[in-house]
Amino acid sequence: MAEIVCIGELLVDILAAEVGQSLRAPGTLLGPYPSGAPAIFADQAALLGAKVALIATIGDDDFGEAGLARLRRDGVETRAIRKVRDATTGVAFAAYAPDGSRQFIFHMAEAAPGRLTREDVDPALFADCRFLHVMGSSLFSAGMIEVIRHAATLARNAGAGLSFDPNVRPSLLTRPGVADAIREMAREAEILLPSAEDLAFLLPGRSPESAIEELLATSPQLQCVFLKRGAKGSLYAERGRMVPVPPYPAREVDPTGAGDCAGATFLVGRLRGWPLDETLRLANAAGALAVSARGPMEGNSPEAKLGAFIAETAPLPLSE
Repeated sequence: MAEIVCIGELLVDILAAEVGQSLRAPGTLLGPYPSGAPAIFADQAALLGAKVALIATIGDDDFGEAGLARLRRDGVETRAIRKVRDATTGVAFAAYAPDGSRQFIFHMAEAAPGRLTREDVDPALFADCRFLHVMGSSLFSAGMIEVIRHAATLARNAGAGLSFDPNVRPSLLTRPGVADAIREMAREAEILLPSAEDLAFLLPGRSPESAIEELLATSPQLQCVFLKRGAKGSLYAERGRMVPVPPYPAREVDPTGAGDCAGATFLVGRLRGWPLDETLRLANAAGALAVSARGPMEGNSPEAKLGAFIAETAPLPLSE
């Protein structure tokens, strides 16, 4: 079966065409682009040759078919993706501010992604599973939280670990139980894949390094932290060791999905036993290539493309 099982939303993104464009007024919108944080992660891991399955629900519509086609093309196991006949595929609308921040409007809980049930989680999926991967953006409702907790229990019973990306979305934090569920998953993870903003949510007032040290000190099962720092590169941490990794230059077109690509590449490298320095370089390269294309999955890259990029591109100096 799958060595990595992902669970959560498969949806499409509709993107504002211009930086500074508001979602409050008419404007040019681009898409649909196959998306959903766990789907982006699964797609990138599959492109690197990992056996990956995604558990999700979609509508019986063209948006859902677009997502399925992309995942199948790139090698993701899609048999655990169920079509919901009386709901539409989820949609995320995104706009980009001049300071680099993003605004999202999600249509998930009320659409097909919100229809995932415990029955969609087949225990057989975890027979050969090494890691269940969860995104904080998938914990968007009480029902999803319950289903993902159930999947985590099945994964642990099968001997798999938990890989968790907090992927904090402020627009979702106001929903009941979401903030607590993100903190709970972070405490239970063996591998944590946060951003600096995620760490600020988990441990307010701490520097990223201080937050990571506390997480490693207080979570016995936590093996390592891969901090995604965007244009500043990344930071790998385990007990007694922190390794800053320089970024690669990139022409940013669309940052959505870059962290998912970097995290997926890091996890695959760890599963494959790649040398740590190589894994970290490849993960940073995956993020750089991802931001260079418009659309969350459009910059996903196989290992050969990542290797060629690294061979041709000198990393930038590390910065604070």
